[in-house]
Amino acid sequence: MTVSEPRYSLLDPFPWYAAMRERSPVVRDPQSGMWLVFRYADVQRVLSDWKNFSSERGRPRGGNPESALSSSIISTDPPRHRALRALVEQAFTPRQVRALEPRIAELVDELLGKVERTGRMDFVLDLAYPLPVIVIAEILGIPASDRDAFKRWSDAVVTGDMSGSREMAAYFGRLIERRRADPGEDLISGLIAAQVEGEHLSTQELLGFCILLLVAGNETTTNLLANTVLCWEDAPEAYGRVVEDQSLLSTTIEESLRFRSPVQSMFRVTAQEVDLGGQTIPGGSPVLAWIGSANRDEGQFGDAATFDPARTQGRHLAFGHGVHFCLGAPLARLEASVALSAVLDRLPNLRVAPGTVLDPIPSQIVSGVKRLPVTFG
Repeated sequence: MTVSEPRYSLLDPFPWYAAMRERSPVVRDPQSGMWLVFRYADVQRVLSDWKNFSSERGRPRGGNPESALSSSIISTDPPRHRALRALVEQAFTPRQVRALEPRIAELVDELLGKVERTGRMDFVLDLAYPLPVIVIAEILGIPASDRDAFKRWSDAVVTGDMSGSREMAAYFGRLIERRRADPGEDLISGLIAAQVEGEHLSTQELLGFCILLLVAGNETTTNLLANTVLCWEDAPEAYGRVVEDQSLLSTTIEESLRFRSPVQSMFRVTAQEVDLGGQTIPGGSPVLAWIGSANRDEGQFGDAATFDPARTQGRHLAFGHGVHFCLGAPLARLEASVALSAVLDRLPNLRVAPGTVLDPIPSQIVSGVKRLPVTFG
């Protein structure tokens, strides 16, 4: 979709969001034909009302690798969605996630140990990217030697690069076949063995799971970590408060999720004609719910344009809402908590390096930067 509004910016879409909430909270974009939704209550409904706003309709189907993500739980409605989600939820129960904390702490220690004496690092390449990729790769049972291409593949999915998406699908297809022949203790082996309604998952569904878990496990946490540093850079007094009182870290993470949401928008298709925000949207219409706008809605959050590390009022939608609430949210929160606690302890006076020109990820779905040079000490 092309946004024609001249004030729209990947690095700072928030003035545009505010203007749209005020004058056109639910509007059809004439160029793309999509219905755009900006206010909190309306976005929340689009995300949760699956009977009217389908995750499944309008998705590409078939056996081609690039459509594999459309066979995953993110692109499925109940009741099939519930059955598929139940398969993978067992790997992300609170107990299972807590059991990962020592390994996450070990990885953070290794990654920071490589750079903490230098006084500078690329926060994305040296910490925010490798940490979640290693964690999700270990959960999936992917060999360490195969991780180098993960960021390129993940970026390809969120930016619409079909060649990278096909390459990733081909890799996971080969890995699935190896696990069929020689199962292990990893999640992919578990999904191969599992059954839904008496049937095993198809190869296409397995591919969808693998791609979704890799991309979601990478992009959400990577951008949460880097975006928190950007929030601190823009609000140094907030950074100072959490340095002095690390009990604020948990609310700081939630505020970062609200203020610079790693996922800015989510796609749905109307299952039938529906009224939303004073507009009648025909059935079969594509809808884009702007999570990043909802999380800045002044009607939901007091002083919404201010980054407040102690904020407890209001519930952000950064991880979605309803049946599609992000099942990896507990893991993302844990990774962020462990990593940012270590950053506060070991990288004092953290700042974005002078002269840095931020290069945003070219996507309207996720929000983040490709690199983030920082100094400290």
